[in-house]
Amino acid sequence: MQATAYTFDPDTHSGQVLLDDGTPVPFGTAAFDKGGLRLLRPGQRVRIETEGAGDGLRITLITLHTL
Repeated sequence: MQATAYTFDPDTHSGQVLLDDGTPVPFGTAAFDKGGLRLLRPGQRVRIETEGAGDGLRITLITLHTL
C-alpha cells in the first residue's frame, strides 16, 4: 500500500502518514527502523505494510516508494 509522509519526529523515529483517502495513520519506531530509513520528510511517498483494519490498522513497515 502507498501513502504520503505527514509528520516525522527524528528523535523518536515515529510519525504519521496520510493514506490516499486522507486518513492519518500513525507509525511507531519499530515500523520505521524495520524499513532501514534514516530520515523521512513530509510529502515523501512511502510504501507501507499494515495489519488489522479500521481503527485497529497498524503500520508494521515503512519504506520509501521508488519507481
